[in-house]
Amino acid sequence: MIYETVAAVDLGSNSFRLQVGRVVDDQIYPLDALKEPVRLASGLTAEKMLDVESQERALSALRLFGERLRGLDRAAVRAVATNTLRVAKNVSSFLPRAEEALGFPIEVIAGREEARLIYLGASHSLPTAGHKRLVVDIGGGSTEFIIGKRHDPQLMESLYMGCVSFTMRYFPGGKVDKRRLREAQVAAAKEIELIAHDYQRFGWKEAVGSSGSARAIADILEMNDMNPGGESGITRAGLERLCSLMVKAGSADALELRGVKGDRLPVLPGGIAIMAAVFEELDIERMTYADGALRLGVLYDLLGRFHHHDMRDSTVKSFRKRYQVERDQVDRVEATALSALTQLSGGTPDENDLQYLSWACRLHEIGISVAHNAYHKHGAYILTYADMPGFSKKEQARLAMLVLGHRGKLEKLGSVPAEDSIWRLVFCLRLAVSLHRTRDDRALPAWRVSTTERGYLLELPDAWLAGNPWTAAALGEETVVWKQIGREFLVRSRK
Repeated sequence: MIYETVAAVDLGSNSFRLQVGRVVDDQIYPLDALKEPVRLASGLTAEKMLDVESQERALSALRLFGERLRGLDRAAVRAVATNTLRVAKNVSSFLPRAEEALGFPIEVIAGREEARLIYLGASHSLPTAGHKRLVVDIGGGSTEFIIGKRHDPQLMESLYMGCVSFTMRYFPGGKVDKRRLREAQVAAAKEIELIAHDYQRFGWKEAVGSSGSARAIADILEMNDMNPGGESGITRAGLERLCSLMVKAGSADALELRGVKGDRLPVLPGGIAIMAAVFEELDIERMTYADGALRLGVLYDLLGRFHHHDMRDSTVKSFRKRYQVERDQVDRVEATALSALTQLSGGTPDENDLQYLSWACRLHEIGISVAHNAYHKHGAYILTYADMPGFSKKEQARLAMLVLGHRGKLEKLGSVPAEDSIWRLVFCLRLAVSLHRTRDDRALPAWRVSTTERGYLLELPDAWLAGNPWTAAALGEETVVWKQIGREFLVRSRK
């Protein structure tokens, strides 16, 4: 289904932002936007715990956003959380409260997934060009670097440094002097050094800044004629002048310059220090600015899903190729598993369940590339920790759980609530794997599966069970595995 109105929520480390857009001819036009300077990263303690005050600021902002989003379909809204919620150790207790306040699910996305979405948003807000662009996005807790062409990101990285975290660490109280500024620049440079060689070797023609820090710096340089020759955007010379003026003033608050916005002042020193290091380490002379970033990228990614151009499907396809999955076998397993789910759902399975089961079928054997012994554990590990463009961390965890549960004992899934639909998906995948143990194209007989009061019932012809004793034995073992967790799986023969 394609929606006329879509919305993106960005739970950033500095600000929470909401963008609502209208879809017209595969383009998104802004309808409404809200911004709340939550400063989430400032509430992260040394033990990586999100303090009570920052949680309350976040919940207050999300309630405000939730009122604006009221009435929109769940599939038309996507909320993503970035670096601070990636690293906060108490995120699992905070997220349910945040989702309740917003009224929609919240995805904690990985750094490279954030980078992909930032590039998607930036590229859609820039003039079409055939050359490669470097997009740099300095956020509150992380900075993303992406090289891409048109709407396709080709090189992505996320570094753990941001305007909030750097301001707190190197400019406590907002005080700026030459020593502190240089320490911050050196710290940022050390991070950038890790990627500089690969990025410079890959190359780009145009450097672009996105999001708040780049916008704030560009505005200051342009409005105060600090760029040589009246150039727009950010220049190396203009940035050096701004650094000198900030040191002379002693703080960002004392800067008597046009374009210095009050909500950006508290984190401006950290953003300037990181940007100066970016220019120095990547040898940039000039950087333009893109209005679009993460939120717009989320909206276009959402639009792609409506048109069945889901990045997650592309990622699954890429993983099948990377880990040399035996295509014929997973195709057999997928067809049977989806048939089982359709039968158990009365002919109309949930689309989300269908999607997860399909992905799990296609990826359930990727662990064999590591070792055949306990390959389901290797596959689950890969899916938990690999960069998977399009997937949130929660989605990866659910997919990994399906792969982990497709063989072996089921006690390892004991923490999953009894009412969670993942149990049905695990059953369908395990059943399909059991029925295709021979890994050949012999046709299955007419079979039926249905739910019972405590589990599932599989019906197979007498003759087929007698002629396939190995598979019959495997199904018998399955009944024991389900019984061990207090669930029922019955195999009934029929003539």
